[in-house]
Amino acid sequence: MTKVSIIGAGLAGCEAALQLAKRGIAVDLYEMKPQKHTPAQHLDGFAELVCSNSLKSDTLDFATGVLKAELRNLDCILLDCAYKSAIPAGKTLTVDREKFSEIVTQKIRDEPLINVITQEVTEFDTSAPVIVAAGPLCTDDLAKFLSKLVGEELYFYDAVAPIVSADSIDYNFAYDGEEGYINCPLTKDEYLKFWTALKDAPRVELKDFEKEINFEACLPIEIMAKRGVDVMRCGPLKPSLGDENYAVVQLRKENEAGTMLNLVGFQTNLTFGAQREVFSLIPALRRAEWLRFGVMHKNIYINAPKYLNKFSQLKSKPNIFFAGQISGLEGYIESIASGLLCAINMIKYLDSFELVDFSTETCLGALQNYLVCGNPNNFQPMHINWGLLKPIDAPKKDKKRLLAERALAKIAVIKEREGL
Repeated sequence: MTKVSIIGAGLAGCEAALQLAKRGIAVDLYEMKPQKHTPAQHLDGFAELVCSNSLKSDTLDFATGVLKAELRNLDCILLDCAYKSAIPAGKTLTVDREKFSEIVTQKIRDEPLINVITQEVTEFDTSAPVIVAAGPLCTDDLAKFLSKLVGEELYFYDAVAPIVSADSIDYNFAYDGEEGYINCPLTKDEYLKFWTALKDAPRVELKDFEKEINFEACLPIEIMAKRGVDVMRCGPLKPSLGDENYAVVQLRKENEAGTMLNLVGFQTNLTFGAQREVFSLIPALRRAEWLRFGVMHKNIYINAPKYLNKFSQLKSKPNIFFAGQISGLEGYIESIASGLLCAINMIKYLDSFELVDFSTETCLGALQNYLVCGNPNNFQPMHINWGLLKPIDAPKKDKKRLLAERALAKIAVIKEREGL
């Protein structure tokens, strides 16, 4: 019998293991807990939620809600576990993290085709079918082995700038800049109001294992503000030669379609609420839709556009799949989705069938596509958001509804066609 090894019993690893076992594939699931924990882990069980206990919106008004609907259609096992451990939280799916872990752990333990091996993996047979789901804080030894496997050091990001929806920019307060940039000017009064709010805004406290990271090379925007009133005007908010505005924030395309825009030089460790409040003081961003907030923390991942194909296989060794945050995705539900996709396509690979391309019309396919089409020279992990999906030509007020309807219709077609 063919057996698949899965490294890591986090969200992606557990979903992949359960999906493979459900389809009759034996699994060796390697997990070093409870013998050893990463600095962020506290529970001994599997599928631990190490940060928030929220899996975000559960409505079709948000891309995360559409992704969940797609996963329900494909009988996602961990999503079902999440609903069974849910606690009241309005329109978001929020769980009791200990109960969630207990349910998933029990499912894994009860599955006769899953053999749990409690040990730290430092290397593995690269000729065998493997799903690497080691998480964003994989151990140093495994990271070194993976670096040798792909031929370069694994990435970790320490500071990432926010991204906004291009549709949400107020172009009454913006104009086209050089080489595709969009400029968002501020008057002196607007700048001083922004600077005052920014320098005193609340920040996320770094964990002990992240404090050694050197942020000087990509200084957080709020630290620039603390260093002096004009520091930002000599840096990322400096007007270009001949521009008479007092200060200018630049937006840069984050994807080829131009639906997502990056705030240039706005790496930040402000809380998400503070980012929304303070950055909305920029006139062009007063009604901005924030697709991703800025973050600063240690996160180990592979340079996916360079080394993975659209099915999350290692290009040089298609028997090796990468799932979860180590593949270059960000977020709980995205990790679960990645585990399901890797399981589906691992089975196709083992049977020598054509692998499943979920299309950028779906959230699942959009996540797959992001890993392939990101910039390999500056690749950063990403949550699911509307900007990743194939654009649709429709009035702004109807776009999200039509994108959701198209995605769910496409998933239904793929499910029937592929026998999923």
